Formats: sequence, C-alpha cells, structure tokens
Amino acid sequence: MRSLRFAATLALCGTAHLPGQAFRQKDFDAYVARGLQQLRTPGAAIAVVRNGRVVFAKGYGVRALGDTARVDAHTLFQIASNTKAFTTAALAMLADEGKLSWDDPVTRFLPGFQLYDPYVTREFTVRDLVTHRSGLGLGAGDLLWFHSDYNRAEIAHRIRFAKPVASFRSAYAYDNVLYIVAGEIFLAAGGMSWDDFVTKRILAPLGMTETGTTIAYFTAAPNHAAPHAVERGTLQIVPIDSVDNTAPAGGIVSNVTDLAKWVLCRLDSGRYAGGRLFSERQAREMWSGQTILPITDPDPPLAALRPNFSEYGLGWRLRDYRGRKVVSHTGGLAGMSSQITLVPDEKLGIVVLTNSEADLMAALSYRLLDDFVPGSPGPRSDWVSAFAQAAELDRAQADSTLRATIGGRDSLSQPSLPLARYAGRYRDALYGDATIALEGGRLVLRFSHSPAFVGDLEHWQHDTFIARWRTAHIEDAYVTFALNPDGSIDRFRMAAVSPLADFSFDYQDLEFRPVAR
Repeated sequence: MRSLRFAATLALCGTAHLPGQAFRQKDFDAYVARGLQQLRTPGAAIAVVRNGRVVFAKGYGVRALGDTARVDAHTLFQIASNTKAFTTAALAMLADEGKLSWDDPVTRFLPGFQLYDPYVTREFTVRDLVTHRSGLGLGAGDLLWFHSDYNRAEIAHRIRFAKPVASFRSAYAYDNVLYIVAGEIFLAAGGMSWDDFVTKRILAPLGMTETGTTIAYFTAAPNHAAPHAVERGTLQIVPIDSVDNTAPAGGIVSNVTDLAKWVLCRLDSGRYAGGRLFSERQAREMWSGQTILPITDPDPPLAALRPNFSEYGLGWRLRDYRGRKVVSHTGGLAGMSSQITLVPDEKLGIVVLTNSEADLMAALSYRLLDDFVPGSPGPRSDWVSAFAQAAELDRAQADSTLRATIGGRDSLSQPSLPLARYAGRYRDALYGDATIALEGGRLVLRFSHSPAFVGDLEHWQHDTFIARWRTAHIEDAYVTFALNPDGSIDRFRMAAVSPLADFSFDYQDLEFRPVAR
C-alpha cells in the first residue's frame, strides 16, 4: 500500500516558532483548494473536534477525476493504517475484561504461532505484535497480503519464514503482518473474529454506522472516493488495494463524520455518551511510548519539523509539538492517504482523508495545528508549498539515482543462458511459488498467489532482468539470477527499481530457488 505502505512516512511532529492563530473557515477553505491543486489531489474530507464538540466536518473537491460528484462529510475513504488504533483499542478492551494481558505470550492464544528464531517465538508477547520491534525488516511479509489470495491465517503462518534483520526488541521497523497476527487473537480470546469484534464492540456503540471493515462495504457504497496516483507524470485513477486479508492492519473504511466520533471518544479516555469503551488505565497505556523511533533530519523545506522525541505507542505515534504531546498516525494504500492527529492537552483532534498519494494530509494537519494550538508569534508556514518542494527534491534525487544506474549499465551484455533455461517453477520459503515461462520469445514471471503480479522480464544486463508488471501501480523490480558452477540456475533475487518504491514492495526479502521437476 502506499501502505499501510504509506503509514510509516513522516508523522506529525513539532516546531517551536509557529503562530497560534484564530481559525477562519473561509481562509482554510481557500487553502485546501490550493492544496488540492498544488499537491495533485482530486478530493479531501476534513473534520476538527475540540473540547468535546465537532468544530466542522466537510468535504472538498471531487471523488474521482472526470466526475462532478463532490466529496462531502459522508464520503468513504480507505483509512489504511489508521485502522491499527482500532485493533489496539479492541485488545485493550479484552485486557480490561481480564481475557488477556499485553505481556501474555502470543502462543497462549495461538499455539501454532512461530517466528524464525525459537527464542523470539517463546518470548513474543501481544505487546510485541503491535509495537514494531520484532527484529524483522521494514515491511517484512507485506507481499504475502498485497494483491494475494492468502487468507489471514495463512499469512500468520508464513511469517515464520521471514528472517530477522536486527535483534529482538532492539530497533523500530514498521510491520503490517504482525497486526494481522494480532487480529487472529480475537477469536481465541474474545470469542469472535476481529471484524465482528470491532463492528459490535467499537463501531456500534460509537454510532459509527457508516464505517465498515471490508472492501465489499467500500465498493458497494454509492458515496466513496476513487484512489488516484501519478503514473508516468499523469494523475489518474489506480486499482483499489484489496486488503481484506490484512484488515486488522489497514482494512477499515470510513468517513470524517464517523471518525469525528472516534476521535472524541479517544480524547475523552475511552468515554462516549452511552458508556466507556476501555478504562482510563488502558487509555494511558496506549499513549505511552513502547518503542523508540529514530529521529532523522527531514528534507530542507521541512527542517522545522524535527521533533524532540519520537516513540511508537500501541497503535499510535507519539511526538511533540510546541511543548505538547501529539498522538497521531498516518495511513496509505494505493491512491489513498490519511492522517489522524490528537493533541490531548488541547482536547483537539484532526482527521484528514484524501484520495491521492501526496502529502496533502500532512500539510493540512499542520495548517490546522497552527490555527488551533497556541504558540509564540511568528510568520505562518506554508505547509502545502513545503511538502510540494520536499516531494520535488525526493523525485529529483530518485531521478539522479536512476540516471546513474542507467549510466553504469552494460547494455551490450547478454544473458548467460538461452532464455528457455530460465523458465521453470521456483519457490521462496516465505512467499511460496512463482513461475517463469517463455512466451512469444519473452520471459514472463508470475507470482502464484498474487494474480496482479504478472511481469514481462526485460533484459537489463548480464543475468539481471526487470519485471515490468502488467497491473498498473505495481513497482517494477530487478530480477537477478545466480548460477551454479555447472551453469544451472541456483536462485533469483529481486529488488525494487525505483528508490521511491514503497517499503511494502519488499522484494529484497525473497529468494526464489528452482523446484525440481
């Protein structure tokens, strides 16, 4: 996804010199209109809550390019990794009921659960599932769910083959698959599936009647936004990421009307008009730092956004903004980006949903924080322009890297073997099977469990090809073969071609070996 994939991108953080100014709806509406144009986004929906009430909830722009249907406060979007906070809230409810503890071993509920290291398997807790400190690499296992026919149980089983890249609990690396595993706990500990638990125990009590957990719910709704992304320089509609098999990590679809109810509940420590979802103790636990996040220097246009502290809680990112604690998360799938931001001390909540992959959701969140959070006087920052400039710098750097790669290519080289010798069936322990066939004089790669992953192999140099996937919006990949001394194929490895490829295209984790015929 520009995940679940997008979800690990720059989250809201702080600066000490921005102004706190009175909110003016007309000024903000004009700012959103400019943001839609400058950051190439067809539509957005935004809600702000403060001091226990909704300040506003409205839509901007259109649901799909080429259509006149407007986005409104009831337009559905995929909220992607903002789902994770619903999953941890549901676990907190089970903890309140004594059905689990955050520090219970996962194997207490899922006896068949395994990771690559037996010691880690034995010590791995419910808390470890949702805090991105497993030792696995960034996005490990995402290709198990992305456009695949694996179900959640199969994905949870296969993650045991993912090799760690760091020691257990030593480093932060964003992970979606372990949230899928967390979703499997609900049947064992709560007596119902993750979907049923979230629907009956969270959505229904909060009156979130326009929110669902499946792609079918999303596509069946007349008022839903289409996903958009820039393909070869042109903004266009892209295929919807089907994420039912990763729903506990990123499957909820909602609108700003419903999410305002969710945010109000979170800002009131789990209370709502009819009662309480979870205890105040659990509310504090979810917003307590669990994993230290590395602090890096942003691109120059965003230099002011370097935080003083950065942590991951239980389904939330924690940072500072003008001396205040900020609780936030982002979400991203193909053509969809979102951000939810809470400032508990100000009883302020901001929801921004968009139907593109640009950073408009972050730019508008900062603008609203500048309006609603008091601060020292100073010039207002133009966040739309800042994020647009940062994106241009990223693209320029990526283009430079690609040009250097092309410049170093040995274009006169040939494959070591006749093309027919590369054809056959291959297997990766983590993913499963793939096939390569010679069709019409060209090699074609197919991932057996992912129908969208059908790629024509274009020779690059020596024994490296580039998979040009036939499905739009899937990142091209280098496919490099290694040979045995006798000239037979030992394996092939993969890597994303573009430096801007989302981390969920974790090709580098795969090592396919020939299957004996």
